[in-house]
Amino acid sequence: MSRIKIIIKRPIDEVGGLAYIENSLENLQGIVNGYIEAVPIRDDTVIICNSDGKIRDMLFNFRLPWDDYIAVTAMVCGVSGDEFADVPITLDEWRQMLDEWKVNRRV
Repeated sequence: MSRIKIIIKRPIDEVGGLAYIENSLENLQGIVNGYIEAVPIRDDTVIICNSDGKIRDMLFNFRLPWDDYIAVTAMVCGVSGDEFADVPITLDEWRQMLDEWKVNRRV
């Protein structure tokens, strides 16, 4: 089983932190507490989140820049073809993205 480096952000976290996790569907589903959805934020980067988080009225985590939001725990990781890979951004870059999304989101 391969491991990947991710940024994990829980609703209580301001930014989140780095972690190494097993790259398996079962593990990813366990971390987000349900079925996963990959939301692209750059060509090489996705947010893995609970696909039913908003429908199930789960705890708010953070806003996205296109009038949407992520609920419950989320992970940021890279993509390589059809596979998830090590996160290609730093925690500082992630913090900057979150700050920009708060300010620049459409109303």
